[in-house]
Amino acid sequence: MYVISSGNSQDGPEPYGPADGIPAFEARLTRHRRSAQVARNHLREFLQRVPGGRALAGDGQLVLGELVANAVVHARVSPGREIAIRFEVVCDHLRIEVHDASSEKPAIRRTADPEDMSGRGLYLVEALSLEWGYGPRPEGIGKIVWALVSPKGGAE
Repeated sequence: MYVISSGNSQDGPEPYGPADGIPAFEARLTRHRRSAQVARNHLREFLQRVPGGRALAGDGQLVLGELVANAVVHARVSPGREIAIRFEVVCDHLRIEVHDASSEKPAIRRTADPEDMSGRGLYLVEALSLEWGYGPRPEGIGKIVWALVSPKGGAE
């Protein structure tokens, strides 16, 4: 699993430590279309152990699912590369991280036709998160895409 340092401003807000001593959750997933559901299941189970976790579950699962789906579909990496997920609750906010081996910058596609079946993932992440961003993985190849989810909903 990964130990994440957040000293880089691209990594997002400085974590203040896990809520009430609850450790962060970390896992590796295969790059498969079902990985988004597996990640959401992990998050749901994690948040059941966190006081106030229920208020973070809805938006958190949507954000995590979109970030994992983007890593599966859009990360141009060699076969066999995995995706890592990490989440923790800090100051009543859920910090979600998805690590992949692609260094390609995530970009919001603002123009999706109503008939398009995809192209809205990062737009949803932006709408449901207080903030989100990306940065290089400190341990090597690829990037971390992160989002901070509030119990009060998206950008305040």
